[in-house]
Amino acid sequence: MTNPLLAPTDHTWAPNTLPAFDAILPEHAEPAIDAVLAGNREALDALLASGKATRWESLIEPLEDLSDRLGRAWGPVQHLFGVTSTGDWRKAFNAVQPKITEYGLELSQNEALYQAYEQLASSPAAAGFSPARRKLLTDAIRDFKLSGIALPPEQKERFKVIALRLSELQTKFEENLMDAVQAWSKHVTDESLLVGMTVEGKAQAAEKAKAKSLDGWLLTLDFPSYDAVISYADRRELRFELYEAYATRASELGPQGGQFDNTPLMNEILALRHEEARLLGFGNFAELSLATKMAESPDAVEAFLLDLSAKARPFALAELDELRAFAKARDGLTDLQPWDVAYYSEKLKEQKLGYSEEELRPYFPAPQVIQGMFDVVERMYGVTIEAASGIKTWHPDVTTYRLKEADGAEIGLFYLDPFARTDKRGGAWMDECLVRRRTASGLQRPVAYLTCNFTPPLGDQPALLTHDEVLTLFHEFGHGLHHLLTRVDEASVSGIRGVAWDAVELPSQFMENWCYDRATLNGFARHHQTGAAIPDALLAKLQAGRGYQAGLQTLRQVEFALFDLRLHRDTEAARAAGQSILDTLTAARAEVSVFPPPAWNRMPNSFGHIFAGGYAAGYYSYKWAEVLSADAFAAFEETGFAPETGRRFRDTVLANGGSADAMDLFVAFRGRKPEVDALLRHSGLVA
Repeated sequence: MTNPLLAPTDHTWAPNTLPAFDAILPEHAEPAIDAVLAGNREALDALLASGKATRWESLIEPLEDLSDRLGRAWGPVQHLFGVTSTGDWRKAFNAVQPKITEYGLELSQNEALYQAYEQLASSPAAAGFSPARRKLLTDAIRDFKLSGIALPPEQKERFKVIALRLSELQTKFEENLMDAVQAWSKHVTDESLLVGMTVEGKAQAAEKAKAKSLDGWLLTLDFPSYDAVISYADRRELRFELYEAYATRASELGPQGGQFDNTPLMNEILALRHEEARLLGFGNFAELSLATKMAESPDAVEAFLLDLSAKARPFALAELDELRAFAKARDGLTDLQPWDVAYYSEKLKEQKLGYSEEELRPYFPAPQVIQGMFDVVERMYGVTIEAASGIKTWHPDVTTYRLKEADGAEIGLFYLDPFARTDKRGGAWMDECLVRRRTASGLQRPVAYLTCNFTPPLGDQPALLTHDEVLTLFHEFGHGLHHLLTRVDEASVSGIRGVAWDAVELPSQFMENWCYDRATLNGFARHHQTGAAIPDALLAKLQAGRGYQAGLQTLRQVEFALFDLRLHRDTEAARAAGQSILDTLTAARAEVSVFPPPAWNRMPNSFGHIFAGGYAAGYYSYKWAEVLSADAFAAFEETGFAPETGRRFRDTVLANGGSADAMDLFVAFRGRKPEVDALLRHSGLVA
């Protein structure tokens, strides 16, 4: 049987061949990965034994071919595990991920390969290399050293054991979280319990019940369902029930206490990360993490976070006092609790600003928002976006689009998978399908996956997005543009590859600014039934609401980032003092939070960004990138949104990807280093 994850002939794919998503099955994964890994190992051994791996064309280009070959088999498996995470796909993913991890370790600890890179980097030819090629070599040599290449044999073997175990633990963390979300539900047959919920929220709950052959409504813990209750349900007992289940996901407490507990995994992950860092000569994992980021040191990150906290704290305290006073005046509530905050915040926003998220939703039908976003990008970067037909996808909801230059030359392609569904991992993300690279067969154009979890359409009505969901869509497309608009031909530093982790959120958060821009919103925010543009008065309220509770929101992000940083910086000290993960969190909250959650809240157990994703000791990146993105958008404001400003952003930040230092690219665009003033102004955190 032909395996669609394998090239039809000679292990070689035509540069722009897309995955055959209509044919890929879980049983294809392991045989394909085994075949590719065996072929790659054989090819690498032959390459290094040939004595010819001394030039760019005879070393780097063949290695990029091997990487591409593996990516074409592993990428679709990894993607399908996230968007159709059935039991069969989970089993297939778990069977091959350790093999991928082990292969990656083999490469990173291959002495002969390391020496080949070193020799090429120090050869006379290197002086004439392009900046992208020099950056690729510099990054590769750094990464070899961070992968234990210089360790003695016994320690190198221990490093490998740690890396394999961390990969296994991080996957299990994500699985536990998904299982915890999917295992909990509340079946409601008495509609009076749902008073206050929006028509949209109740309709979605009814659809979920119907899908399970149940009467009434089914409440679940995927975020759209959770938010529909926690932000709008009048019944406090119901809000508490959802909050308790959500806040104790994958922990030893709550309604599923102990069933999917991530606590042991978290402790082992932290211990292994610390050991890994010490093996490499770092004092702690935070230092190791920052070795590939813009930030100078863990202490510099902490100073940035505490300074931001100090600036936001007075605003947060005033916002909290206002919220408590509002809840007391409205309902006589004297003990505001975390399960009340979203509810009363929404009610206060309605009173104070004169609008609610639900009032905006009819103006944001998904097809219009998507087209409006495309219009912004076309105007700003001089490109065109058009629907692409005849491309195989993994679900009927998925659409595909081609990105082209103004003259019609194709730039790349992307898949958009917007709606939440059973067995789809929660959250929103961008990932690469194909990376831009120059090959012997021609230019391989970049292809991206854009995945979100919006509330799906009901019946004949289009999906209606909240403004938060509009922000999410623009955010992920910003990542997609970073991947797609690269002009770099070397795969390892093309698009988002090679970009410092604390700069990778710049293009995504930058895109969010357009969701408050009057001209942009006037272009696509139109009522799905009447076609009327969003009224000026409502638009003004939305813009005024941008800074709504910005102090509280800033402190929440600072709290998470500070917890993450100290967890990975102070691992040894905490262990010596007998402090738990929760103790570290409690201490961070005591320092920066103005409204700590109850002691039984188990936020770390679902903090996938740092325990299952790439943000360990790097969660601060979100706030740092906000500084970068606000300052970048200020450049557009200062030039009256002149087209040349958009072209300059494309030509510096987006086009160069990871081929140059992130700070150098920002300075090339802005003319100076980033300043925090624009973020504070946009957030309303200026007295």
